[in-house]
Amino acid sequence: MTINNDNFGALVATGKPVVIDFWATWCGPCQKMGPLIEALAEAYDGKAIVGKCNVDEEDELAMQFNVRSIPTVVFLKDGEVRDIQVGLCPQSVLEEKLNKLL
Repeated sequence: MTINNDNFGALVATGKPVVIDFWATWCGPCQKMGPLIEALAEAYDGKAIVGKCNVDEEDELAMQFNVRSIPTVVFLKDGEVRDIQVGLCPQSVLEEKLNKLL
């Protein structure tokens, strides 16, 4: 799922935890994180909203979350930032952080 300025508010309004992977096409570690985010989205389908936000296309949303390096994964609950993961990490780290929000 692509998360952008247009759909961000509606996604948060669902009441489900929201996980946003801030990335860019030119970022090597972001390319490695992509399959992990996709697997997370499949595993938590219906329980959480997991998506990606291209910082080159959605700089306003990236600035809203003070994203200064990528990949950065932001974990939201009730519209509030509950956790942030900066840099490439194992799938288990993402799952652990998301499980805390469920």
